[in-house]
Amino acid sequence: MAKDIPIEQLRGRSLGRILVKMGVLTRDKLQQCLNVQTKKGGGVQLGQVMIELAMIDQKQLNKALAAQRGMEFAEISGLDIDKTVVDMIPAQMANAYRVIPLEYSKSDNSLFVALDSPDNFKATDDLSTLMGYKVKAKVVVPADMDEMLKKYYSKEDESINDLIGQLEGDDFLGAFAGRDHSIDLDELKELAESNPVKKLLNLVLLQAIKDKASDIHFEPFEDEYKMRYRIDGVLYEMIPPPKHIAVAISSRIKVMANLDIAERRMPQDGRIPLTVQGHQVDLRVAILPTMFGESVVLRVLDRSQLDLKLENLGLNPQDMATIRLLIQKPNGIMIVTGPTGSGKTTTLYSALKELNTIDAKLITTEDPVEYDIDGIIQVQMKPEIGLTFASCLRSILRQDPDVIMVGEIRDLETAQISAQASLTGHLVFTTLHTNDAPSAIARLIDLGLEPFLITATLEGVVAQRLVRKICKNCKETYEPTEEQLMELDLRPDMVQGKKFYYGRGCDQCNNTGYRGRMGVYEIMAFNDEMRELVMNHASTNVLRNAAKKAGMITMREKGLKAIFEGITTIEEVVKETVMEEQ
Repeated sequence: MAKDIPIEQLRGRSLGRILVKMGVLTRDKLQQCLNVQTKKGGGVQLGQVMIELAMIDQKQLNKALAAQRGMEFAEISGLDIDKTVVDMIPAQMANAYRVIPLEYSKSDNSLFVALDSPDNFKATDDLSTLMGYKVKAKVVVPADMDEMLKKYYSKEDESINDLIGQLEGDDFLGAFAGRDHSIDLDELKELAESNPVKKLLNLVLLQAIKDKASDIHFEPFEDEYKMRYRIDGVLYEMIPPPKHIAVAISSRIKVMANLDIAERRMPQDGRIPLTVQGHQVDLRVAILPTMFGESVVLRVLDRSQLDLKLENLGLNPQDMATIRLLIQKPNGIMIVTGPTGSGKTTTLYSALKELNTIDAKLITTEDPVEYDIDGIIQVQMKPEIGLTFASCLRSILRQDPDVIMVGEIRDLETAQISAQASLTGHLVFTTLHTNDAPSAIARLIDLGLEPFLITATLEGVVAQRLVRKICKNCKETYEPTEEQLMELDLRPDMVQGKKFYYGRGCDQCNNTGYRGRMGVYEIMAFNDEMRELVMNHASTNVLRNAAKKAGMITMREKGLKAIFEGITTIEEVVKETVMEEQ
């Protein structure tokens, strides 16, 4: 017979001790379970062993685990929950986080919720961030949670369209139409706590994370307010909400990111950490005042989507071998080049991860630091206080590093110190913005770096682009027109027997025909002939031809290969890669 013992006496104790104290297990039976756990080896949880041996049931286990965390256990099977309490958490959120609201206290804005696992305590933090309640949790058994989710949240919940309809008819929000500049602080706080606004924002965030969007844009214009997602590098517009909720949305985001809601004249940056369905998601917030209100952009950094390994970059075996050769050099500079959003940081992080061993010291200077990686010292640039790439690099050299990553070479000073660091025995990774690999040399010379420093330090340049992949679910063959082939400098006789594909558009790819992206790389490893050409001020074209002679395959050629393999389309390759000059 289980005994009721105050939680304070059980909190923090071992699971076995709690079950013995509760009278569920005897000491002998506990020892029997511990012996079986030891035989099964590491990674097997004691609670699971106890259930397998029929010593306890799931309810007793959850009750003990809750007590261990200092949480109450609740029986909710057949419970009737007030509709106003149910409505406090949207269905998407209840299902995503597996929570059920139980009761709400208006006096202190506290909401009691049920969780089916004490390990899901992060859900309470996220609900506090997203909804603004003081969340308190009780633990229930998974079967009861399934029953209640089905009972209260199985019907199709409000879509973004439904919520926008509600917002248009909301009298409280409607009263702020046309009052953008005459809203006081108390009203801003009220707007930020508006339930329809919270619901819409949470729905937009959950949808964006589910659709693997990289950015969410909230943009005010003279006559409308737009919401857009960027998926696979392309912006898609959602149904626009009413313009008068612009201030409410930006105020809500500021509250979530701990920013100053009263400041509406200056740009602000912040972050919102969330855990959605067990994934750690970081939202980087950037707020910019415009003529018609505040433009807000949220960069979605979903750590579960990031698997930093060179093998996952989509490099062919030859490119992989070349990059490994470059990053294993004892010193020198490796440059990754390409436009914003072409995956340069991911490539560099993957290289750093490979070098991140116990016997190497790695330091990065970034603006901003996008992902934090264990074992690597990462420094966030702050130009407003004088912490720039150049000033930081000088200090980094006194930190005894083996590998240094410089976020970007933007000026001569940063280029010179990077070259000096390489000459003094360090391996330096950095980025530049150029169209292709050979153009990186011209860019460094433009910045004022001496050709002899370039030839002494530069080991290789990796240029890259991201092209969208055809959705596998709706992929079809088609016959390209002569005009389309001409864009790739191809004649019909050159593509005899080749197949071309495109995506028709389906539910899985949001009717775009594309799903996911792949990298297209051009790797120029420096050799003596190229060094001599740089010393003689050779043109980019001459350098390109020398690199091709040494085995470099251009991005356009790699793009053509991806087209013929049915991975991407002509349009994507034409858009992302440049035609070579003859």
